[in-house]
Amino acid sequence: MSIWKDTTYRSKEKEIMDDLEMGGPLVIDALDHIAAINKWLGGNQVSISGLNKLLKNHPKEKEVVILDLGCGNGDMLRQAADFGRRKGFNFNLIGIDANPTTIQYARKLSEKYPEISYDQQDIFSDDFQKVKYDVAFCTLFLHHFEDDFIVKFLKTLTDNARMGVVINDLHRHPMAYVLFKFISLFISNHVVTTDGAISILRAFKKVDLERFANQLIHKSTISWHWAFRFRWIIRKNQKLT
Repeated sequence: MSIWKDTTYRSKEKEIMDDLEMGGPLVIDALDHIAAINKWLGGNQVSISGLNKLLKNHPKEKEVVILDLGCGNGDMLRQAADFGRRKGFNFNLIGIDANPTTIQYARKLSEKYPEISYDQQDIFSDDFQKVKYDVAFCTLFLHHFEDDFIVKFLKTLTDNARMGVVINDLHRHPMAYVLFKFISLFISNHVVTTDGAISILRAFKKVDLERFANQLIHKSTISWHWAFRFRWIIRKNQKLT
């Protein structure tokens, strides 16, 4: 059976880990596998380089509040904290996830990072709509949602962010699917192998992101990065005319 997939349209298939009640060792193992894959393929660095662009000329002594949505085991925030320490930034890093198991595990792994905190929160809640921050990270997060919600959600993020939003998500491409299927041969966790393949089919082509961007008023840049990632930086202080 061919593993070459038609990626013309976004899949609507749900991922296993979209069940926010999931817990136990299987979820912990899945989170660790996902973090390891991101590290191996340089995925988190795509977000860090985007953050670096947003912070150009930002005063080092002024606090920067950074929200990480769907934070997983916190690997993105720990890498951001390391970056902030190296560069001398004053970061206040907050991980948001609706899964209690995920939040508890992220807290455990981040004990040596006092600049990181975690909040179990549902992005659909009224409380989330009121949260303010400087920068929002959406790393492998937006593809979990349908197009109409994505646009509405991004408008909320840009309304509440003082500086901007850094989006890092997958490129929906047949070769990305084939690459992940090869990597899956070395992964024993069926949640990771199943959800990873679905994630690619739920992900984006550049034309999708450009269509979303055209519905926002703020200036943004979209760029492609290895391995099959798009980075989309939305700058709050530069509006489209």
